[in-house]
Amino acid sequence: MFAKQYSHRLPSDYDMNVIRRRAAQLGPLWDHAEGLLFKAFIAQEHGGNVYSSVYLWADPLQAADFLLGERFQKVLDSFGRPHIESWLPLDVQRGPAQSALSVYREEWPLEPGADRAGILAEEKQRNQQVADNRDTFAVFLALDVQAWRLVRFTLSAKALDVEHPGTGYQVFYLARPGI
Repeated sequence: MFAKQYSHRLPSDYDMNVIRRRAAQLGPLWDHAEGLLFKAFIAQEHGGNVYSSVYLWADPLQAADFLLGERFQKVLDSFGRPHIESWLPLDVQRGPAQSALSVYREEWPLEPGADRAGILAEEKQRNQQVADNRDTFAVFLALDVQAWRLVRFTLSAKALDVEHPGTGYQVFYLARPGI
């Protein structure tokens, strides 16, 4: 598996309806993408506009084909070459919800000398608790192998809650061919 996210900071006066239309137009093209578990077209509209995509790939080769292929050229042509964060997924849990309206990203360092196996066991248990929530579509835990930090993404059927821990995003479209 392979997970990634890239974001585009947009001017504060940017018409985010343009992004909503883009997600509505391009989203269905991902509904049958090979090797993809899901892609979330997401955005932030408070504290500055951000347009982002989060992917969870079952097949890393398909992720590479996308990045090096013609489909990614649309991103490059529209927004330029983004910095792409990538992670090694450690645990993926599917929740009972059938859709997602929000995504939350939490991250924390994996300290030197930490009991990595113990932390992983605890975080897998936490993922299961999050997945058991009726509003959870999916939750995954991943390792940033460059920065030695853990990242959790939670996809929720509830509307964006600014009080939720981590960085929150609205979901404009969720393609989920592999889930």
